Amino acid sequence: MSLKFACFVTGTDTGVGKTLISSALLHGLSQAGLKTVGMKPLAAGAEMRDGGLYNDDVAALEGASSLSVPRELVVPYLLREPAAPHIAAELEQIAIEPQRLLDSYEQLTSQAEAVVVEGVGGFRVPLTDDFDTADLAKKLQLDVILVVGLRLGCLNHALLTAEALAARGLRLAGWVANQIDPAMPHQQGNIDALRSRLSAPLIGRVPFMAQASAAAAAHYLDFRWTGVVPAESSR
Repeated sequence: MSLKFACFVTGTDTGVGKTLISSALLHGLSQAGLKTVGMKPLAAGAEMRDGGLYNDDVAALEGASSLSVPRELVVPYLLREPAAPHIAAELEQIAIEPQRLLDSYEQLTSQAEAVVVEGVGGFRVPLTDDFDTADLAKKLQLDVILVVGLRLGCLNHALLTAEALAARGLRLAGWVANQIDPAMPHQQGNIDALRSRLSAPLIGRVPFMAQASAAAAAHYLDFRWTGVVPAESSR
């Protein structure tokens, strides 16, 4: 299998729609005929269901992927406590090993044509005492998609994240405006402010959806930037 596309999806904060946009990317790439797989290197907040640990984000990524791969590659660390990863891991007496994350990603790239890696929380979430999600993105050396949750404060969070990416030599390939607060005033003004300040293109504006799905969100994304989806198939 030859890898044709991969990206790292980060967000301006937790709860801004990273999983929805990651799943939408996987859906669009799958619809274009690519063998796709999503990866959540670490997920915190799992419950026992049908004899195994279940997490909504992981289930969404698996559902949007066209390839079925071992769960331990999709999510090398699946933790029960819905807390910061290093805290959840400490509670379970689990030592997070960065190399395991990298090895899992490499195994996925050998099986898929497109891999979408979804980060944890915002861009700088601690994973160990001396390794965070920014370090992981740097190690993976992937182009980054920034999900901006449209709510008060998103301008500051988006611009600071873009600066942090640039400081690590990472390329911001695009950003998505995801409407998470349906009552947010001046949405267009906020989007215009980011358009004039971020070097990357706006690749999608996803409206608030009471019943959001990967397929529905994918409708609002422009896939031409990926270089692997024909223009006539995008949007």
